[in-house]
Amino acid sequence: MDVISLGNEEFEGRNNAYLLDGETTTLVDTGIATPRTRTQLREGLAEHGHDFSGLDAIVLTHFHPDHAGLTGEIQAASGATVYAHVDDAPLIERDEGALAELDDRRHTLFEQWGMPDAEREELLAFLDSHEGIAGEPARVTRIEDGDGIEVGDLVLETVHTPGHAAGLCCFEFSEGREAFVGDAILPVYTPNVGGADVRVEAPLERYLDSLRTLVARDYERVWPGHRDVIEEPTERARFIVDHHRERTERVLSVLSEGPANAWAVSAALFGDLEGIHVMHGPGEAFAHLDHLERNGVVERDGREYVLVDDPDLEALIPPA
Repeated sequence: MDVISLGNEEFEGRNNAYLLDGETTTLVDTGIATPRTRTQLREGLAEHGHDFSGLDAIVLTHFHPDHAGLTGEIQAASGATVYAHVDDAPLIERDEGALAELDDRRHTLFEQWGMPDAEREELLAFLDSHEGIAGEPARVTRIEDGDGIEVGDLVLETVHTPGHAAGLCCFEFSEGREAFVGDAILPVYTPNVGGADVRVEAPLERYLDSLRTLVARDYERVWPGHRDVIEEPTERARFIVDHHRERTERVLSVLSEGPANAWAVSAALFGDLEGIHVMHGPGEAFAHLDHLERNGVVERDGREYVLVDDPDLEALIPPA
C-alpha cells in the first residue's frame, strides 16, 4: 500500500489517496477536482507505474469533494468500478434529485440556525464558486455495512461510521487490525459534525456511536483521509468523545446566560468564520443543541434553544 499526498487549499489541508497495487489496482479516495490536485495524483500514480487508465477499482470513504472529486474523471479514463455507501452514492453520481434535496435541506437549516443574511449570501457564493470541485459524475456500485470488497489479495470489510457524512465508511484489512477511516477520526483536528452533511439526522448521536464502533474494533493503526497515519486510533476515538462532552459543557454555559440560536452558540464557540466554516460552525453548534433537545435538556422555541434541565454530562455523553 502506498500513500499519495494531495494538496487541498479549499478545505482542511493535505488529503491522502491510498494506492493498493496488485491484480486489482485500487485507489482509496481520489482527491478534489482541481488542476493542482489532478496533477499531483497523476504524478503520484506515475511514481508507482500507473496512470488513471490503469486503475481497476476506486473505493470511496464518503462523498465530499476532497475525497471523491476526481472519481468520475478516473472512471471515464479507466472503466474502474467505484464503490461507495448507498447513502452517499446519489451525490457521487450527481443525481439531480439528491442534489436538490441537499440544497433544500441546507436552506431550511440555515434559516433555522439563525444565520444572518449577509453571512448566508457569503456562504452560498462560496459554495457556488466551488461547485466544480465535485468533478464529473461516476457510476457507483453501492455497498453497505459488512460488505467485503475484493482488491487483489486483500478483502476490505466495510464498516459504516456515519456522522461526519451519512455514508462515511471505514474499510478494514490486515485481518481487522488496520483500516482506512476517511474522516471518521483525524490525527490533528476533530471532524465536523452537523454542517459537513446536513442530511444526517441526530448527527452527534450517530457520530458518537461511530466512535464507539471504532473503539470496539480496537485497530492497531488507521489511515485517515487527511495528514498522517494514526498509531493509537482507539485512544484518538476516545479523545474525540471526551472533546464532544467538553464542547457540550461549553454549549450549556452559553445557554445558561439565556436562550440562543445555533448561530449565536457558534459565535461563542468559534468566533468569526469564513468560507466553508460559515456552515461548519453553526452546524456543529446545531449538532450539540439537537443532542441536548433529544435528551430533554433543552427545548427549542422557534430558532432559539432554552435550557430546561441540568444534565449529568457523563450520562449524556458517556466515555467510550
